[in-house]
Amino acid sequence: MTNIAVEAQSKPATPKDAAAVILVRDGTDASDPEVFWVRRSEKLAFLGGFHAFPGGQLDASDAETDVANCAEAETAAMITCAARELFEEIGVLIGRGAERLTKGQRASLLDDLESGRMSFPKLLEHYGLHLDARDFTFAGRWVTPPFSPRRFDTWFFLARCPSKQQPQVFAGELESGEWTRAGEAFARWQRSEVLCVTPMLHALTTLMYGLTDDLVDRFLVIPEAQGQPTRQIEFRPGFICFPVRTPTKPPATHTNAYFIGSREVVILDPASPYEEEQAALAACVDELIAEGRAIREIILTHLHPDHIGGVNALLEHLRGSVPIAAHRLTAEALEGTIRVDRLIEDGEVIELDGDPQLRLRALHTPGHARGHLCFYEERTGALVTGDNIVGLGSVLIDPPEGNMRDYLQSLERLRALPHLTVLFGAHGPAMGNPRTKIEEYIAHRLEREKNILAAVRDGAGSIKEIVARVYTDVHPKALPMAERAALAHLEKLEADNLVKRVGDDIYAAQNLNLSVS
Repeated sequence: MTNIAVEAQSKPATPKDAAAVILVRDGTDASDPEVFWVRRSEKLAFLGGFHAFPGGQLDASDAETDVANCAEAETAAMITCAARELFEEIGVLIGRGAERLTKGQRASLLDDLESGRMSFPKLLEHYGLHLDARDFTFAGRWVTPPFSPRRFDTWFFLARCPSKQQPQVFAGELESGEWTRAGEAFARWQRSEVLCVTPMLHALTTLMYGLTDDLVDRFLVIPEAQGQPTRQIEFRPGFICFPVRTPTKPPATHTNAYFIGSREVVILDPASPYEEEQAALAACVDELIAEGRAIREIILTHLHPDHIGGVNALLEHLRGSVPIAAHRLTAEALEGTIRVDRLIEDGEVIELDGDPQLRLRALHTPGHARGHLCFYEERTGALVTGDNIVGLGSVLIDPPEGNMRDYLQSLERLRALPHLTVLFGAHGPAMGNPRTKIEEYIAHRLEREKNILAAVRDGAGSIKEIVARVYTDVHPKALPMAERAALAHLEKLEADNLVKRVGDDIYAAQNLNLSVS
């Protein structure tokens, strides 16, 4: 993680080809089939801590395999990708002739593949195996929404696990794996026990109705299963993320608006100033209302333009019938621009009627902005972090609105929350490794502070000199932002009596005998 975005571009990432396998147990109950899912390691930067199906990115060698009963080269390559990833991730080899192999021989093949001694196409050829398209049923093609730092155009295939093979999760990217009935897996998501992305939830709900003759039609019934990126992402029941394109800082291109609640709903940060994005958000609001939900109020996490750009447009769409709420400091800063009807105080609990019933506790967490609010739902362990912790890019602390001491104290307060399972940030996907992420943020800021203090003690006086020595990992176009971040650190060090200002943007060490704890 870097303090300042290393990329100066602001275009969404280009999706990379990938494949995933919805593996069902051979001989399973067709009315409620068992499916194998895995939990991704919390150490992974992308979707760490999420449950998923085995799969991964297309390899160049995947196009070299001949797949029986498959006339299209692209489909053959994606089937090969699915088969290879399934074998690499959980040791299941779906290939004609694989039934002749012993468990030890399959382990030897996997070792050959992982060590690079043999590519997957060569491995199949060497052992007299081949892939057959009839073993892989196409179950949809999903494209990661453009708000994500990593995007994939993923082909999903339904396949039966060979009766003599048992999936095995290997240490690394995956933490665990298990067979579960589709209905029970979905019930665990409804109880907020697991995190899943939209394609997986769709697959589970489709399988819940059985392995029927119209299964493929049911997989493909929604446009998102045919390559149309989804706009509404319900990472948790009652927490809908709706990314909207905004003029935010790169590498982010979108800001996440949130609809929280299953019957009573609050809308957090209707952010986009662009008419087409405002229309998409308004359409989502209309859809929720048509489902019987009631919009209780619009809440602003803080005052920055990429969080409030669509507030007045949404208010007009709702004919002014919904109040706007924010912290007092945010309301004061927005006076004359956005009407704030209600002030939210630190510790206030917002109870939202519905199933599930949600209780959002407001936390005043200044640092990125003086009036910044986070919202904590203790029962589920969900924390809406606004711009304090994000799933894409990093957080700029820009004085005078930003304050590094306040920011570190806010992070410590969030780390001390008793039950954390997921972070919903303002940019990028949800984070299923909350404590790890918060600790990374704190450690990173303290490391920056340590290096800045060392640079000053070594004779770097101006902010530009300090940034040149310390911020060596940032893109040249991001150096102005790095200078603002360095200023925030220097102001904290000055308050700590570790440095002193000796001129305009010139600093010197205050006491060489002091050190950063």
